[in-house]
Amino acid sequence: MDIRRLTDLFSAAPQITPADMPAVAEAGFRAVICNRPDGEVTPDLQTQAMAEAAKAAGLAFHIIPVGHDGLRPEMLTETAEVLDGSAGPVLAYCRSGTRSTHVWALTMAGRMPTDDIIKAAAEAGYDIAAMRPHLEALASKG
Repeated sequence: MDIRRLTDLFSAAPQITPADMPAVAEAGFRAVICNRPDGEVTPDLQTQAMAEAAKAAGLAFHIIPVGHDGLRPEMLTETAEVLDGSAGPVLAYCRSGTRSTHVWALTMAGRMPTDDIIKAAAEAGYDIAAMRPHLEALASKG
């Protein structure tokens, strides 16, 4: 597994497997967000298999798929609800972790300074500097 910590309460990762869920729980995570649509993966990695494995490992599992149609505002609301309601750190995954990082960054706009969001992503290996105008616009809406 390639878990990339962005904050103490949020990490992103490329695709994980059902077999990874016990290690995710052992690493201290309390919830997992799947940002990958079922249409992109084989049946063994689809949300039903992942949700069952998460539950068996004692993890909450949330499905917020980001497909080719892009991000919708409700995805940010759902992500905020997961982050705010989690009993501990949250791990989000997609194919490479990039979509999960984008969703997190947009969710954090207005909650964290834009520079801190961009820096956290960069330190985790995700260059989101081009998102600055969008992050700042969301932050200004409060």
